[in-house]
Amino acid sequence: MSDVVTRLKKVNGQIQGLIRMIEQREHCEKVIVQFQAAKAALDKTYSLVLNNNLKECLSERDSENMEKILKLISKK
Repeated sequence: MSDVVTRLKKVNGQIQGLIRMIEQREHCEKVIVQFQAAKAALDKTYSLVLNNNLKECLSERDSENMEKILKLISKK
């Protein structure tokens, strides 16, 4: 789980950088590139969390938790 926290802290840093860039009216191309990087990092972290949770649910054969996770995924 510490890998997830580390990744989220990096995403947080990227978001803080985005805020500064927007406040300083950086060129739009730079802002878009930074947005894409932050989104990709967040998507990768989401996949990691999802994968870990699915493995845990599958190993426990807990269909109730599996249903909850599948509902969360479908809201995407």
